[in-house]
Amino acid sequence: MTSSHILVLYTGGTIGMQASASGLAPASGFETRVRAQQSRQAERLPNWSFRELLPPIDSANMSQANWLAMVAAIRQGIEQDGCDGVLVLHGTDTLAYSAAALSFLLLGLPVPVVLTGSMLPAGAEHSDAWPNLFGAMQVLHDGVAPGVHLYFDGALMHGARVSKLSSEAFDAFQVAPRRRQGTRLAELPVAIDFRQPRQPVNLLSLPLVPGLRASHLRALLDSGVQGLVLECYGSGTGPSDDAELLDVLRAAHARGVVLAAISQCAHGHVEFGVYAAGSQLASAGLISAGGMTREAALGKLFALLGAGLAQDEVERLFSLDLCGERAEG
Repeated sequence: MTSSHILVLYTGGTIGMQASASGLAPASGFETRVRAQQSRQAERLPNWSFRELLPPIDSANMSQANWLAMVAAIRQGIEQDGCDGVLVLHGTDTLAYSAAALSFLLLGLPVPVVLTGSMLPAGAEHSDAWPNLFGAMQVLHDGVAPGVHLYFDGALMHGARVSKLSSEAFDAFQVAPRRRQGTRLAELPVAIDFRQPRQPVNLLSLPLVPGLRASHLRALLDSGVQGLVLECYGSGTGPSDDAELLDVLRAAHARGVVLAAISQCAHGHVEFGVYAAGSQLASAGLISAGGMTREAALGKLFALLGAGLAQDEVERLFSLDLCGERAEG
């Protein structure tokens, strides 16, 4: 769908940063700079309204509360102000996490949401800020399908499939080259519609490493964790000969913790039945995230657990494809 009036939601990040005594820092007043730069642009752009989430932050400080504030601002822009598209300006450090989280928090939203940012601040020599910002506006004007997308360095990407692969290059974000297999959800349940309020969730992501002890895992899981994304080896394997560690996982699952497994491999996907070591993890209560990224798995768990769903319903919906994160299309 084409957008004729978009909400530009500024959260902070490098794109609007200015020099301070301690280095680049988030700064307010970005709307004035954007409108001044637009007067020099040749492209035909949609009308837009500007909203700033205060205070603007370095995205390294991004939190679940910030995600929920974005959702509230996006809903207001659409439902009260009549916007038919949204552009979120965001720092790059956690941009992929926010794109994934919003993909699941905004399920069913009838208009497109595009996130972008930049590797260099607007106004810096050879900055990518204006090409990314006005390029994203142009994409919305030309027409984008409803859902959450990320626009960066001329590419429009699925919000729940991207990862940041470089800390310097302008094409820092790319769609993770992972196999996607999953049954698409036939009808969106009201419980996870974008109108559904969410609560904070105690989530954790943990990579398996040689030497990980059951006591390490127990200490983390005993801290009140509601959901754990376990980053497994290869196709979803782990230390299957460590009975104590497996018992810790079983006990956590028995008391309601949702345990999800992703692959540490950039081209990986979890398929528990390939190795006995993977089957052991499945028997301890882990569910496969297939080829989902860490960002997508965490964002999906937040949206499901934050909606107050029971463990078995979270696991059922996590195993399905909700917006294209598990299957193509």
